[in-house]
Order: sequence, then structure tokens, then C-alpha cells
Amino acid sequence: MHLYVGLDVSLDETSICVVDANGKVCKETKAASDPDALLGVLNPFRQRIARVGLEAGGLSSWLHTELTTLGLPMIVVEATHMRSAIKAQGHKTDRNDAKGIAHMMRLGWYKPVHVKSAESQRLRILLSNRRMLKRKLVDLENHIRGTLRGLGLRMGKIGRSGFEQRVRELIEDKDPATVSFIATMLQVRDGVWQGYRALHNLLIEIVKRDPVCRRFMTVPGVGPIAALTFRAGVDDPLRFVKSRTVGAHFGLTPKVHQSGTIDIDGHITKRGDVEVRTALCEAAASLLMRVRKWSTLKAWGLRIVQRSCMMNAVVAVARKLAVILHRLWLDGRDFEDASSAVIAHRRLRGAAAM
Repeated sequence: MHLYVGLDVSLDETSICVVDANGKVCKETKAASDPDALLGVLNPFRQRIARVGLEAGGLSSWLHTELTTLGLPMIVVEATHMRSAIKAQGHKTDRNDAKGIAHMMRLGWYKPVHVKSAESQRLRILLSNRRMLKRKLVDLENHIRGTLRGLGLRMGKIGRSGFEQRVRELIEDKDPATVSFIATMLQVRDGVWQGYRALHNLLIEIVKRDPVCRRFMTVPGVGPIAALTFRAGVDDPLRFVKSRTVGAHFGLTPKVHQSGTIDIDGHITKRGDVEVRTALCEAAASLLMRVRKWSTLKAWGLRIVQRSCMMNAVVAVARKLAVILHRLWLDGRDFEDASSAVIAHRRLRGAAAM
């Protein structure tokens, strides 16, 4: 008889529950959140284990990779779906959560999460580190601007490369204590700025060497950040059967609430990877508001602006960009605007007629 295992993972310990096909609990215990420790508990049941489930979380990718390598049939379950599935239990404890996960594995009522490859995880680390340094850099610059404004000094419009020189020019006549306070902030800001530039340059080099990212950048509005974010977020394009489901996967489709005579379309679901969704929306906004070259994709988005609003148009174009990028990835070709294709077809047809 097959056995099913639920793991409720926390930072230090993991609650383990093993049930059989009839739902009978065979073992309940705790072990350290370490692959070797977990394997030591599950090893006596190893030949009979059909599925091992754990909730998506901070340690789930690492445990999934290590335990899969050790030969266990691991499944990472989507956190929102799991929370709803085990919510009916009377008491919220690690032991009950592990039991609920084990029963989900037994019944097959779970939604698996795609565990990204090591390459995609490295790219996501690079993107998240760059994004964090950029936010801290903006925070530091705004804080320095605010400090100077309190002294009656105005920075004005200044680029990032000339920021420090402009600040030092403004404070050169101030008292030594004030100069020391602001100079310290400038030193911290310079360190963050150098780190941000290093990560940004590394990201650009990776995009230059990646043919998939270069193909994505043939789409108007899609830059290196959006291209690499989408590539790392999707990881494997073959896991989507249809390209039109990619936008829904990243939470760019409206919520639907239908019951009896009630049928309401709400805001977008905002499910999936928030960074990919943000990158797609930024690319869509760039296409609609900054890219000057005309294209059928931009014209389609501007028609939505006319009958609705800019925010709805940005979301709609972002959803379409997700479909286009996925299709380009699968087909292995660059983006070609529909109007350009029509013109080329007409020219070929005219040449054939001559």
C-alpha cells in the first residue's frame, strides 16, 4: 500500500506526518529542517512513498532539490491553495498542518508549484539584489535632498553621476558639524551607488550573451530588465501548454465572482510572481507613453486608453506582452510587427505580378 507524506517546514524544525492510502496515520514526528535529517526519518518507508508534499516557502526550493536528488518524489504545493485546503481544521498547529498536507497528497487535491532551475534562481538573486540597491539608493538621495531643503538649499535637477559633487558644492560654506553629517551620508550613498552599478553592468552583460533575452528585446517597450525578469520567472516555456495562459499565471487577468444571478469581474488577481508582473506592466507603460515608433501593438493599447483609461490599457498590453514573449521563446524567432509583415507581403506579391 502506498504512503503519503506531509512536511510542514519551519526555520528550525519540520513536522512530519505519514499516512497510508486509507488515511490512517502511520507516523508523526519532528526533525531538523535539513535534507539528511528528513531522509533519516522517511528512509524506513522509502520504498512505499508515493508523494511527499511541502508548502511553498523560503526553504522549499532547497529542500525540494536536495530531497529529489536523494530519490524522494517531492511536490511543492501552492501556498494559497494549501491554506484554503487545511483551513477547515479546528486548531492551527504544525502537527495538524503536516497531517493536512499528507491527506492532500493522498487525495490528489493539490496545486503543484514549478520549482525553478538553478540558473533561474541565480538570475532572480541578481535581479532582487539590484532592485534592493536601487531602492536604497533612491531612499538615500531623497533623504539627503530633504536634509538640504531643511537648510534652505535646493538640489534642483541633477543626474546621478553629478549628485555628490552638487551636494558638496552646496554645503561647502556650512559649519563643520553639518558638513560631517552630510558627508557621512554621501559615503554610504557612494558605496550603494558603486554596488548598484556593478550589478547593473553584470545584468547587461548577461542579457547581451543570452539569445532569448535579445529576442525578447525586439518587442517594442521591452528592455533588458523586463527581458531577464520574464526569462527567470518563466524558466521553462514548455510548462505552459498555451501562451494565452501566461498572463493569467502572473496575475494579469480579472477576478471572476459568479454565483447564481451574480456575475462580477473585479480587479486583476495579482497571483504569481509579482516581479514579473511589475516588469511586464513597466514595459507596457513604456510602450504606450515613451516609445515613439508606431506599431500595431501600441495602436491597440491606445484604443483601449480612448474607451477606458491608461491603467486598464497598461494591464491589457502587459498581458499581451506575456503572450507574445512566450510565443517568441517557443518559436525561436524575433518579433515582427503585423504592419511590417503586411507591407512585406504586399511588396512580394507586387514583385511576383511584375
